[in-house]
Amino acid sequence: MRLLGSTLKYSVSIEDGAANEFAPATIYAFWHQCLFTASHRYRQRDIAVLISRSFDGELIARVVEKFGYHPVRGSSSRGAVAGLLEMGRELQGGRAVAFTVDGPRGPRFVAKPGPVLLARNHGAPVRALHLAVKSAWRLNSWDGFVIPKPFTSVLLRMAKPMHLPPSANDQQIAEFHQQLQSELDAARDFAEQHVGK
Repeated sequence: MRLLGSTLKYSVSIEDGAANEFAPATIYAFWHQCLFTASHRYRQRDIAVLISRSFDGELIARVVEKFGYHPVRGSSSRGAVAGLLEMGRELQGGRAVAFTVDGPRGPRFVAKPGPVLLARNHGAPVRALHLAVKSAWRLNSWDGFVIPKPFTSVLLRMAKPMHLPPSANDQQIAEFHQQLQSELDAARDFAEQHVGK
């Protein structure tokens, strides 16, 4: 990953024109298929990431630790409540946190509610992002996992921050969840259409 990642040519497009693509105490959400490029792009920033308690999750946790991430064990299928509580503590401590929102098992490109619940409970902004790769190997897995080819172009598209007040009612939470889905889809569409241009 280090060797291949060092050859990638990144471009960045941020919807709200923010000068910095990374901020502490922020919730980042992206699709599971972007895990390779996202892990390389945001290495050594001490981001807390929610990782499944499965055997595969253990392997991923060991890898991301070497890239300077802080793994939190739990997912929508195992240890969901404990994982979210720990992610909330990381946010309160000033760490940025990240979710592969359609993980760990899909369905692909369908956002789960973890970031939404965390945003309501802690008042932290949520930013959807997508990393499109011009030339890549795509695995025949549920997520269509993307492994970039050497020296290819990668476009990072980041949506504007979304905010959900702690006083939000059930309808507002559902609307925010749908907005997150829309922002993720829009970021993916933009990045895939413009990568390498």
